[in-house]
Amino acid sequence: MMTDTPPKPRYALSFTTGGLFSTEAALVAPIYLHEHDWTSTRARVKHENLLQSRVASSNTRVLRALIPRLQCLTDAELQIVADGTSTERGHVMWVAACRFYSLIREFAEEVLHERFLTLVGTLTYEEYDSFYRSKGMWHDELGQVTDHSYKKLRQVLFRMMVEAGLLTKQGHIEPVLLSSRVADCLTQRTPSDIRYFPARGV
Repeated sequence: MMTDTPPKPRYALSFTTGGLFSTEAALVAPIYLHEHDWTSTRARVKHENLLQSRVASSNTRVLRALIPRLQCLTDAELQIVADGTSTERGHVMWVAACRFYSLIREFAEEVLHERFLTLVGTLTYEEYDSFYRSKGMWHDELGQVTDHSYKKLRQVLFRMMVEAGLLTKQGHIEPVLLSSRVADCLTQRTPSDIRYFPARGV
C-alpha cells in the first residue's frame, strides 16, 4: 500500500530582525543565570530597560527574537555569553542561531562548513540562492516568501556570519579557532556543533 511521505517541518523564518544580538545577549544572559526563569528574566529586562530602548516595542521585538535563541543554550554556554570575550560570545550566539533556525543550521553545515573543508575560500549570495532554491523543492513555505523578505533573510544571515567572525564583508571565509571552553561545550553534542563553523575537528 502506497503511503504519502510525511511533510517536512516548516522552516522558521523569523530572523529578519537584527543580527546575532551578541551585545543584547550579554545583558540578558546574566539575568537568567541569576533568575533561572525566562518569564521573570523577560519581565526584569523590560522593567529595568536593560536594553536601553527608547520605546517599549523595540524591547519587545528584540526579546522576542533573542530569548528563543538563548533558550537553546546550556547554562555553561550562557555563562560564556555572560562573561566571555566578544569573540567567544559571537561564536556561541552563532550556535544559538543555528540550533533555533534549521535553515541557518543547514546552510552553516552544508554550505559554509563544506566550502571551508574543500578550500573554496569564499561565500557569496549566489551560493545562498542556490541553497535556498534546492531547499524550496521540499519546503513550499520558501516559495511563498516575498522578494523583499527573501533579500532581508539573506542579508541578515550574511550579517550574522560577519558579526560572528566567520566571514569578511568581502565574502572571504575566515577560519575559526574556537576557545577551549567554547569547543568543550560544542563537543558535548553528537554530532559536534563545531560543524557549524569554518573549522576542523568535527
